[in-house]
Amino acid sequence: MSETGYKTVYQGGIGEIEEKKSRFIASVEPVTSEEEAVVFFNRKKKEYWDARHNCTAFTIGEKHENTRCNDDGEPSGTAGRPMLDVLLREDIHNVAVVVTRYFGGTLLGTGGLVRAYQKSVQEGLRNSVIIERQKGCKLTIFTDYTGLGKIQYILASANITTLDTEYTDGVCIHTMVPSEQLDALQNDIIQGTSGQANMELGDPVEYAILDGEVLLF
Repeated sequence: MSETGYKTVYQGGIGEIEEKKSRFIASVEPVTSEEEAVVFFNRKKKEYWDARHNCTAFTIGEKHENTRCNDDGEPSGTAGRPMLDVLLREDIHNVAVVVTRYFGGTLLGTGGLVRAYQKSVQEGLRNSVIIERQKGCKLTIFTDYTGLGKIQYILASANITTLDTEYTDGVCIHTMVPSEQLDALQNDIIQGTSGQANMELGDPVEYAILDGEVLLF
């Protein structure tokens, strides 16, 4: 996780794999508390009531402060912990996952179980919408047309998202800036326009970019 952002699940998904006729169905869900995770786990266990195992894992907090996992009857360390390891390795926060196993009649062995549970979680994550949730703020830039090209170049070079641009007697550019880039960006704009551009800073927010759109939290 960077100083101002972390990966999280915006929309959960389901992934399924098959190993020696055993079906492994991974259900992924965004959660913000252990209570939410438990509600999700119970819902999935009710949905898949006829399965041999419903193994679980979650990690909550910007620094993975709260993590839990459960093997649900599989040999110790072959399901819940490998599932949690995938979430931690991918550095995804505030997420819960249930892997449902329908036994196919063939034992997979310890190594086979670990690989199957990890692979199913990876498949579930692939079918989920994962975002980078960042800390930042809105920065509004006021400039005349002479300074517009330079400011657009600075914003593009810094990969800053433009929310809107208003063209009247002058130009008003509304942007979303990650907190860690704010000071450097403001200095670049001041220097690039010889102090001719004015800037107005909004309140701090948490946001993410999804398909070119800004999501505010």
